Amino acid sequence: MSLVLTDIADGVATLTLNNPEERNTMTQPMVEQIIAAMDRFEADENVGAVVVTGTPPAFCAGANLGNLAEATGESLGVIYEGFLRIARSPLPTLAAINGAAVGAGMNLALGCDVRIMSDRAKLDTRFLQLGIHPGGGHTWMFRRIAGPQAAMAAVIFGQVLDGEEAERVGLAYKSVPADDLLEVAHEFAARAATAPRQLSIEAKQTILDMADVDNHPDAVARELRPQLWSTKQPWFAERLAVLQSKISRR
Repeated sequence: MSLVLTDIADGVATLTLNNPEERNTMTQPMVEQIIAAMDRFEADENVGAVVVTGTPPAFCAGANLGNLAEATGESLGVIYEGFLRIARSPLPTLAAINGAAVGAGMNLALGCDVRIMSDRAKLDTRFLQLGIHPGGGHTWMFRRIAGPQAAMAAVIFGQVLDGEEAERVGLAYKSVPADDLLEVAHEFAARAATAPRQLSIEAKQTILDMADVDNHPDAVARELRPQLWSTKQPWFAERLAVLQSKISRR
C-alpha cells in the first residue's frame, strides 16, 4: 500500500497521506514518499497548486510515538522533512484538513499557505500534554499566523480548536461542512492554477518576503521588480488583448 496518494486535475495536484489505520502518522517511509511526490509536482509545468489532505479519519496524527521515544536530532529532522518539504515549496499550497491534525500533523497544516477545515476536524498541538516540547518550528509558525495569544492558548493551555474556532482565530481561512471539504479545497486551489505558474510563484515569494518589510515605501520597492517583469511576459500581453477585446465590444 502506498503511504501517499497523488492525483492531478485542473492544474491542482492533490497529495493524500494514506495510512488510515495509524491515523496517517508520519514515519520515515511516508516522509520519503511525500518528498518524491512534491518533487514530481514541482517538475510538472501543468501543476499550479497543491492540496494536502489525509485519508479519513485523520488528517495527520503527528509523528509515530514509538519513534519519538527514541528520538535524536537526526531522527527528528527526518520526520520534520515531511512538513518542511511542503512548507518550502514555491507552489501555492493548501491544507484540506479533514480530521485531527496533531503535533507534527498540525505543523503540516501550518506549513501550507492556506488552511480549509472540515467543521468536524480538530487542530491539537498536544506537545505539552505528551510531556514533550514543541518542535519543527511549531511555535514560530503558530505565532506568525494567529498571534501570541492564540499560540499560548493552544500550546500552553491545551486548547483544541475545531473548524469554527480555527477560523475565528485566523488559523483556518474557512471552515466548511465535512462532505464539502475536498470539493471546496479543489475549487479554491484551481483558481490559483488559472494564473500563470511562474507568476503565482513570484507573488507567493513576495508575500513571504513582506514579513521582513516594515514600511510602505520598501513594500512598493519590493514589488516593483516582479511587477515590471510580469508586464514583459507573453501571458500578460495575451490576457491584456483579451480584456481589451471585451471592452471594445461593449
